[in-house]
Amino acid sequence: MAPPTSITFFNFMISTYLILSQISVTFMKGHALERSLAAESNYHTVHVSSILPSSACKPSAKGPSRKSSLKVVHRHGPCHQLNQESSNRETLTETLSEDETRVKSIQARHAFRADTDKIRGSKADLPAKSGIAIGTGNYVVSVGLGTPAKSYTLAFDTGSDLTWTQCEPCVRVCYKQQDPIYDPVKSSSYSNISCNAAQCSALSSTPGTRTGCSASNCLYGIQYGDQSFSIGFFAKERLTLTPTDVFDEFFFGCGQNNQGLFGKTSGLLGLGRDPLSTVSQTARKYGKYFSYCLPTKSGSNGHLTFGKGSVPNTVKFAPFSSSRSQLNSLYFLDIQSISVGGQLLSISASVFQTAGNVVDSGTVITRLPPAAYSALRSAFRQQMSQYKTAPATSTLDTCYDFSSQSTMKIPKISIFFSGNVKVDLGIEGTLFALSLSQVCLAFAGNSAATDVGIYGNTQQQTFEVVYDVAGGKLGFAPGGCS
Repeated sequence: MAPPTSITFFNFMISTYLILSQISVTFMKGHALERSLAAESNYHTVHVSSILPSSACKPSAKGPSRKSSLKVVHRHGPCHQLNQESSNRETLTETLSEDETRVKSIQARHAFRADTDKIRGSKADLPAKSGIAIGTGNYVVSVGLGTPAKSYTLAFDTGSDLTWTQCEPCVRVCYKQQDPIYDPVKSSSYSNISCNAAQCSALSSTPGTRTGCSASNCLYGIQYGDQSFSIGFFAKERLTLTPTDVFDEFFFGCGQNNQGLFGKTSGLLGLGRDPLSTVSQTARKYGKYFSYCLPTKSGSNGHLTFGKGSVPNTVKFAPFSSSRSQLNSLYFLDIQSISVGGQLLSISASVFQTAGNVVDSGTVITRLPPAAYSALRSAFRQQMSQYKTAPATSTLDTCYDFSSQSTMKIPKISIFFSGNVKVDLGIEGTLFALSLSQVCLAFAGNSAATDVGIYGNTQQQTFEVVYDVAGGKLGFAPGGCS
């Protein structure tokens, strides 16, 4: 083959250069597109109409399809028949106020138990205020009590142990509730617990509870952090969770004097780890295993499921905190780090380890150690600098006015738990909206580094949250309410 002429070689070089240039441009565009897509994946694109919850209930086409499952609805949502609040903004403001009371009570309870863990002989002297405030209860379920069984609406709470309901004849005071008040005289399976019974002695060690006697009958008294309380007979009864899940000799409180911020619910279903909690009392059937999905305020298809049932295989488990799991019946889980908009925050691991972190179904707003919250707030504000700010409200100090916006780009927040578990929060777990002109970051900081952190129910919404109590772990899976 003859060698190419200089002109031919020159044309060949030009052609090659052009081809290489095109490849280079395409390659650079591809990387730019990848970077752009990666950046977009770190944000929620939100339409303003989706910020506020719907005022109309959107019922699911079917009820809970899982075995041993109860329907869960938001206490202040339109799908809850007991919701008769005057205005959404007033309700949310009250919720934040009650939430702060609950947080302080959980922290006081944890501090008390941590300081007195070695004083085993002083169980009877636990102060009544070491219980936790449940406010009006953010999520409720209906269960059956008695024979024949009658339905009662109870707030369920992973931060409480004793289950109780208001009882006739209401010797002192019963607050107004939507359901007819439970009447033990009309049940053939009710009986009081004797003061000499082992269960009465066990009750005295249940966090926040005190015991007494009246005509040889065991009495209980529990006072919450907001000064709400229930006092009555400690008794046993038949509990009906579903038509096929019935438990005889279920120990509970038959409240004769009940006052406080319980809304129109009939009482409380305790899901803590104490031997007298519902989780422990049903352990023979369910193996101390339960899960729930907390719907948004507009949603109606949440559930509380006992037993493994049909837990999704996408669930990722984090171990309970080994250093604090024996302090009390709360569920401790270790947070390791946080990211905002795809950027991992520079937070020392010791910040989260100082006081630990509780996962709680009854606390609304997640509370972080001061240093962790400061880093989160700073990163969030920086990435939201293009939006108009709004005044702070209650514990929420990072708020925005979206009333003139049609769509917004909100940085995604991810929480990293021990066990290599990453929880990517949806928009419902990122923002708390009082109105379009006041939409706030749904996190708050604790007052001191020694205050226990709390992973609240706003961040748990729409996830399948799985408690394997016997296995010592807690899991998360997205899309739990579907």
